[in-house]
Amino acid sequence: MLNFKDRLNPFHFFRDLKRKDHGLVFGARDILKYIGPGLLVTVGFTDPGNWAANIATGSGYGYTLLWIVTLSTIMLVILQHNVAHLGIATGYCLAEAATVYSNKKIARIMLSFATMASVATSLAEILGGAIALQMLFGITIRVGAILVTAFVLIMLFTNSYRKIEKWIIGFVSIIGLSFFYELFLVDVDWAAAGISLVSPSIPKGSMLLLMSVLGAVVMPHNLFLHSEIIQSRQWNLEDETIIKKQLKFEFADTLFSMIIGWAINSAIIILAAATFFKNSIKVDELQQAKSLLEPLLGSNAAVVFAVALLFSGVASSITSAMAGGSIVSGMFMEPYNIKDNHTRTGVLISLLGALIIIFFIGDPFMGLILSQVFLSIQLPFTVAIQVYLTSSKKVMGKYANSRFLVVLLSTIAAVVVFLNLKLLFDILFK
Repeated sequence: MLNFKDRLNPFHFFRDLKRKDHGLVFGARDILKYIGPGLLVTVGFTDPGNWAANIATGSGYGYTLLWIVTLSTIMLVILQHNVAHLGIATGYCLAEAATVYSNKKIARIMLSFATMASVATSLAEILGGAIALQMLFGITIRVGAILVTAFVLIMLFTNSYRKIEKWIIGFVSIIGLSFFYELFLVDVDWAAAGISLVSPSIPKGSMLLLMSVLGAVVMPHNLFLHSEIIQSRQWNLEDETIIKKQLKFEFADTLFSMIIGWAINSAIIILAAATFFKNSIKVDELQQAKSLLEPLLGSNAAVVFAVALLFSGVASSITSAMAGGSIVSGMFMEPYNIKDNHTRTGVLISLLGALIIIFFIGDPFMGLILSQVFLSIQLPFTVAIQVYLTSSKKVMGKYANSRFLVVLLSTIAAVVVFLNLKLLFDILFK
């Protein structure tokens, strides 16, 4: 049986990859074949909502709050690895496991609530893509939202898991390269940035933005999504050797993907700090950031920013819709399958529900905020049911969480819940 501390120990992990175990060779080629599920999750916390929070943070406080990206990513690695562990050990995604191992009526209510959270997530993602189209081509937000939704539906209804993964890898690469390109155009104080990445500091008046960055990283739909897409790597649940191999490779995929997400989020804050904060310019919306980049860095940087935002909106819309499909199909104890009516219903509810709401939103930036408010309300329920299921020996058997892991996950859950509810309170009663 795999010990949690061993699974999170990188020295043990890479040591084990080098040796043969029952005829299985844990090599670099195997790891590369396994990369994919984690990158779909990475898109969820490099979405337009994160962009808005990161740009506001960097422009308002410089490099000072970079440490919260590091802390939140560590928390995310633990939570995402744990929910993927559920998928590997049981063969169920989070929605299926909730339906099978809890009261059916309660599970149906909670999963219906989670489906609504998927709609709220898609709302932010589609809005981000629409804002990017407006930046690039002057298209109205509503027309842009229709175009983004149509493209995402085509992607989902015509591609398999593995094809979707390849598209997402391409999208994430473009997003990352775009920001790294823009970093070369600015004068970054790398020493100050490096210290801030690992040195906690909370400037006066920064708590709301700090909580926004942390709260936006751990998202309900990603927890459902990761436990579902990990099934695409399930070869033989009855073979313990294969399960152990999957657990190791899943951790490599999760760690690698979350580090990419950490780098992208950090790059956005660093870019905002080196351009806007340095010039005493406070940014509080995405369109403003693009228009302000042009005189500071030139037209190429502004266009690259808008293109990266477009790919971020499209890619994250795909993953939020997949999460919606997984949740609805899980209500009927079925795996995600785009050819199945329950999965299609979940996908359509997520995307079309968000699109309809967008037509009634007058302020796109406020729409992003309201979507995050709803996610803050739903998140505690998702984290709680995850910890309950992965800690149950009835569900996980010998792969159930250890006492140490239960305490660790409960602590993370408590922190995330507190900060999200505090954020919600501040937004509603400021």
